[in-house]
Amino acid sequence: MSDAILVWGAGAIGGTLGADWVRAGHDVVFVDSAADHVEAMRTGGLAIEGPVAQYATGRLRAFLPDELEGRFRRVVLATKAHHTDDAMRALAPHLAPEGFVLSAQNGLNELVIAGHVGAARTMGCFVNYGADWLAPGRILRGNRGAVVVGELDGIVQPRTEEMFGLLRIFEPDAVLTANIWGYLYGKLGYGALLFATALTNASIADALASARHFELWRRLGQEVMAVAQAKGVRCEAFNGFDPAAFMPDAPPAATRAAVDSMVAFNRGSAKSHSGVWRDLAVRKRRTEVDAQIAVIADIGDGLGIASPTIRRLVALIHEVEDGRRPQDWATLDALAGGIG
Repeated sequence: MSDAILVWGAGAIGGTLGADWVRAGHDVVFVDSAADHVEAMRTGGLAIEGPVAQYATGRLRAFLPDELEGRFRRVVLATKAHHTDDAMRALAPHLAPEGFVLSAQNGLNELVIAGHVGAARTMGCFVNYGADWLAPGRILRGNRGAVVVGELDGIVQPRTEEMFGLLRIFEPDAVLTANIWGYLYGKLGYGALLFATALTNASIADALASARHFELWRRLGQEVMAVAQAKGVRCEAFNGFDPAAFMPDAPPAATRAAVDSMVAFNRGSAKSHSGVWRDLAVRKRRTEVDAQIAVIADIGDGLGIASPTIRRLVALIHEVEDGRRPQDWATLDALAGGIG
């Protein structure tokens, strides 16, 4: 068994995390499905760019999924949410008997991971810093943001402390929490807003600052918080997103203050647009909307809670993916139009 850290998915998140660990002297093995990216890592390493840090790692141990050999105790999964199931099928044979998988993803992918290897071998993680895959071997780290780790049952173990230590190498202000689900559901609330901003070509900050769409931001956040509340989850605040400001009984002034805080946070980032926008506008590929956002409405349905704005958001993202709608303000207006 290798005691290297296995990073499965070496894009924006996995690439930046793994590169920092390499720079700190840790043994890291990278797996990615993009052959050109893997070759770039093998021959020249990763170049991390942006205002947070600029450095190159040098050559890395990088593999395509079917090239990897051996078993690993520590696995960090950083694929897109909709690739989680396939990734777990491929990586499960490489997980050591005493090993675990940490999900550095957006969404509730810990549930999918646990379905493959069990909840006891699954660790939750929440990240909110801005990063973009630019080209093979090149990744932008646009800003610093929240990084949180915790066990699904909230009980801190030696392995939790170990991963917390690794994450603090990357983000000194990383948090070890007993309420990882609170952060994950909170990120879904913020994530629903980010998906909506990607319906336009405006930056995250400019879209959120749009006064005529305030009621849309409020409604999206409320629908997510209603589901979290029904699940008994106490959502946590981070980087300007305040879950309490999106509760059904929250005064509009509190929501406006939270939106203003999110605008300020995003104006300070070199990553001006979301990864969702980049998937749609630049990489021309399917987004995580079903695996990340539609799941909220599905859970709500099971609890008897309707999520009509989220359902409409998912449908509009698919229309953009299919080329049936453009990314512009009119498409965002179409989402806002159903709110009375």
